[in-house]
Amino acid sequence: MTLSDTFIHPEWPAPANVKALQTTRQGGVSAAPYDTLNLGLHVGDDPVRVNRNRQLLSPFMPSEPVWLEQVHGTVVANADMAGCRVQADACIARQHGSVCVIMTADCLPVLLCDEDGSVVGAAHAGWRGLCDGVIEATVKEMGIAPQKLLAWLGPTIGPHAFEVGEEVRAAFMAHDTQAAAAFIPLAAEGKYRADIVRLARQRLNALGITRIYGGTFCTYHQQDKFYSYRRDGVTGRMGTFIWLS
Repeated sequence: MTLSDTFIHPEWPAPANVKALQTTRQGGVSAAPYDTLNLGLHVGDDPVRVNRNRQLLSPFMPSEPVWLEQVHGTVVANADMAGCRVQADACIARQHGSVCVIMTADCLPVLLCDEDGSVVGAAHAGWRGLCDGVIEATVKEMGIAPQKLLAWLGPTIGPHAFEVGEEVRAAFMAHDTQAAAAFIPLAAEGKYRADIVRLARQRLNALGITRIYGGTFCTYHQQDKFYSYRRDGVTGRMGTFIWLS
């Protein structure tokens, strides 16, 4: 199996010049518990191996991706700015060859593009960022009518594995009471199973984005393919990439 065989290519009707790929944990050089294609320099892995993993992706990219320092916020970076290395949880690009990337290991990566192929975006939607509006912030920075946008939802922790407390449910409910449908009560008081894909779809729909794809991969249960922070604690990070060719 070659490295390219391990990639997931989003199945969505994006314009031909919109390129995107999702890495898995397979095909790299990192040792356990980061085995093997860990792309995160902040998780305790040998930086030499992480940089080698990033280099292995170079033949598949038109340029060096804009690696963000992700902090579960709503700041959106612009990949078109030379040397852009910032603390942000989303990224957009309008210039051909500028590569946006989001790293995850349970949080939801959201890719966005317009139907004309003029702008792309990527958002790191952990529950905090999703609740605080990282998708809305990304769409705003893209500057395109939401009705002209398409979205793809990447691998994330599934609802059967994502247990949260009342404070998480309350935070989403404060924004939209329809969020209640994404929380299933558990036997333990104040505990719920949260469906982050459903919550993301609600936010996208509220913006007017109805062409939404993906959301079928579970990082927690597909251990051979994905990293999961909730499952393993110390682990690596996958990358979700998008650019214009």
